[in-house]
Amino acid sequence: MTILDRIIAQKFLEVKELKAIYGAREPKPVKRTSLYNSIQKSETMSVIAEVKRASPSKGDINQKVDPVAQAKQYKKAGAAAISVLTDQQFFNGAMADLSAVASVIPDLPLLCKDFMIDRVQIDTAVHHGASIILLIAAALKEDQLRDLYDYAKSLDLDVLFEVHNEEETETALQIGADIIGINNRDLKTFNVDLKVTERIAALIKSENIIVVSESGIRTGEDVAFVEAAGAKAVLVGETLMRSVDIAATMNEIRIPLHRAVR
Repeated sequence: MTILDRIIAQKFLEVKELKAIYGAREPKPVKRTSLYNSIQKSETMSVIAEVKRASPSKGDINQKVDPVAQAKQYKKAGAAAISVLTDQQFFNGAMADLSAVASVIPDLPLLCKDFMIDRVQIDTAVHHGASIILLIAAALKEDQLRDLYDYAKSLDLDVLFEVHNEEETETALQIGADIIGINNRDLKTFNVDLKVTERIAALIKSENIIVVSESGIRTGEDVAFVEAAGAKAVLVGETLMRSVDIAATMNEIRIPLHRAVR
């Protein structure tokens, strides 16, 4: 089994527990700034800054992080949105981290970074303050992705629809995703290549669709490369989590957008 297979198997176990807790609750989303609108209006690269303690590919990144303090630094440094890893077993995250960040950052878009396979996970994310959920094309079949996408949209949530190859991108376009995250990391091999953004972004023709480049973003040069390919936003976790000067790092990667059209 790949790491992704193991993660999804774990999610099926977690969904049973979540249904017992949240199954009968009516989700009541908190209104936050729209991620989509924020990125479309920005004249600089939008940064979705991530709170991330660890990962299967990198091991420990910053286990001692205070999610609230980290999120406050992200906001002060100009983050367009904040992402919080909530998977416990593989990333050492927690829904409590999401709630804590939501309570001190009431306005910025807030992404629940987890592996969604069921509507109850979306309800749980909303309960803890998320305004954005992640859907990973590699994790589910098209009909499942469509159901979760439509459900999230019915709650007025933004959806970051993550793809890695041409087939997954076609699925995203068929479903009508308006924010497509291109993961430069293969979730099965964990190899990282920024040229994945270059290759996949070329398939996304509409200016109404936002391209977010994910994984492997370390320098201003990396950001310039994916911006030239068509990205208007980047999701950055490890680089910011390891940074000794978050403001300086954010300043380096929040470059001006030059491409008016793809």
